[in-house]
Amino acid sequence: MTLDLVVMGLGHVGLPLARAAVSAGLTTAGYDVSGSVVSSLAEGRSHVGGVRDAEVAAMLDAGFRATADSAVLDGAQTVVICVPTGLTPQGSPDLSAVRDASEIVAARLRTGMLVVLESTSYPGTTEDVVRPLLERGSGLRAGEDFHLAYSPQRIDPGNETWDVRNTPKVVSGCTALCAKYATAFYGRFVNHLVLARGTREAELAKLLENTYRYVNIALVDEMALFCHRAGIDVWDVLHCAASKPFGFAPFRPGPGVGGHCIPVDPRYLASRAHSEGFPFRMLAAAHEVLTHMPKHVVDRALSLLTETRGLPGGARALLLGVTYKPGVADIRESPAHPVAQGLLAAGVDVFYHDPYAAGFSVDDRPLPRATDLRQALDEADVAILLQDHSCYAREALGSARCAVLDTRGKAVGSRVTLL
Repeated sequence: MTLDLVVMGLGHVGLPLARAAVSAGLTTAGYDVSGSVVSSLAEGRSHVGGVRDAEVAAMLDAGFRATADSAVLDGAQTVVICVPTGLTPQGSPDLSAVRDASEIVAARLRTGMLVVLESTSYPGTTEDVVRPLLERGSGLRAGEDFHLAYSPQRIDPGNETWDVRNTPKVVSGCTALCAKYATAFYGRFVNHLVLARGTREAELAKLLENTYRYVNIALVDEMALFCHRAGIDVWDVLHCAASKPFGFAPFRPGPGVGGHCIPVDPRYLASRAHSEGFPFRMLAAAHEVLTHMPKHVVDRALSLLTETRGLPGGARALLLGVTYKPGVADIRESPAHPVAQGLLAAGVDVFYHDPYAAGFSVDDRPLPRATDLRQALDEADVAILLQDHSCYAREALGSARCAVLDTRGKAVGSRVTLL
């Protein structure tokens, strides 16, 4: 069976991409190494926030299928690789999933096929990692026998305004002809395309986008630390500065950064810069600030407990919102992890409330989950607002009987302490 598209990796990037392609009428299949992901999708159940079960059911009705059988690649005109790119335990880039996917594609590669990498990585990944694996495994030549391109993903989980279709998409190719084929493919279901000069430029553009956020979040976090030291209301400072209609983009401080992109992508840039002998000093400074923020939150919470109880040991701390982002069910790299670790190390009993996280563990230790917010606030000695979910109304937090540490600048009340 001939397919317009096979998406490799049906996670937070791949499944929305497949949904957009199916909606545009492309015959589409998905490949994933996870049997549970494949079976849940086959039953019409979504495992990705922002993709509803009803949308998966509609995709199935339109002919979409998910499989763990790489034979599905045999009929593909285009293959898009959307596998995760994380970090090794040592904190260096981990391209093992990209390499594995490339080798699987190479075994099925045929003349005329378009292969696109969407996974975020450092400049040179497409040309220096993926291309040799594809060519060596297939005996074909990129730009001559098949087409190879890079197009960075721009998925924003939980965003109801911007999706695959209406978000401008950067496209590049190993050759001008490769770029032409990639542009023709994405033009079938994306409104606006931006052609990069080459794959390295497109790869670095993605890293710049997230590094921009990384550095600016670090800036406002350090501003918050300074304001705490100087007795200045950082939230009012930000409110005033954000009124400027030009030359200022507002960012907000918090307990740290989380998710798959912001804490990870700048490490890819730093690694590549290091290999070039370039000291990316701003990245190092931002990393220092951001990794310090969870400890700052822990110290503030312990200080509150000392003021109210004398000693923090044996106190109960309630974490409000353990996902990395408001309105999503993703706990990857959430700052709630190091915050909970610090509190537990100080002898504090930690439990959490989060309507989006059915389970939350620290060092393989599941933390108790509260489902009744009011009751949880009554049972806690201190509540720490880590994530600004809509369910955390400022009035409820402001009237809580326990001390409240607000890292999001949301609550007001006599027992509320701001970050």
